[in-house]
Amino acid sequence: MQNTDKRQLILDTAEQLIAHSGFHGLSMHKLAKEAGVAAGTIYRYFDDKNDLVESVRLHVLQRVATMVQQGVEDNMTVKDRFILIWKNVAHITSTKTEIDMILNRIQYEALPTASRCNTEQERLMFYKIENLFNDGKAQGIFKPLDNHILASLSLDVSLALARKHVLGCYTITESALDSAIYASWDAVIQH
Repeated sequence: MQNTDKRQLILDTAEQLIAHSGFHGLSMHKLAKEAGVAAGTIYRYFDDKNDLVESVRLHVLQRVATMVQQGVEDNMTVKDRFILIWKNVAHITSTKTEIDMILNRIQYEALPTASRCNTEQERLMFYKIENLFNDGKAQGIFKPLDNHILASLSLDVSLALARKHVLGCYTITESALDSAIYASWDAVIQH
């Protein structure tokens, strides 16, 4: 197995363990056993548990960014981009891997460390969302708020609904999704 394959295997296995057992349930010994590698092999790719967790977090965020922004193009209207991003988030939860990804994202957001929020690397991953809000403000569509505030008032809601759907607390029907999208749109546009 090539080095990149082993590294990826370790990342994928750690992601699954974190999704189902939390950070406290992740031990290097358990990870090595689940991945089918020697414990020392993990340290060839990651400095320590914190480095591993940060790598998994970035790995998950990149996948989330790719899925959430799928099909979004700058030549689309601001409203069409907004709706597509919402629908992409709502439909992320169709496979076990995607459910693990949502559960992991929730766990990372619960970490009490400031370094986990709004890094430049994350802004680059979610550049289509940045462009959406920048374009919308430039066109006078969105309220003149910081992009993080606009995202919190609108797109973070879609993640919260996806989480409730994953946990079985709420079933997102197409009608409910459409209503939520338009309520969210209304929250961030200028009136």
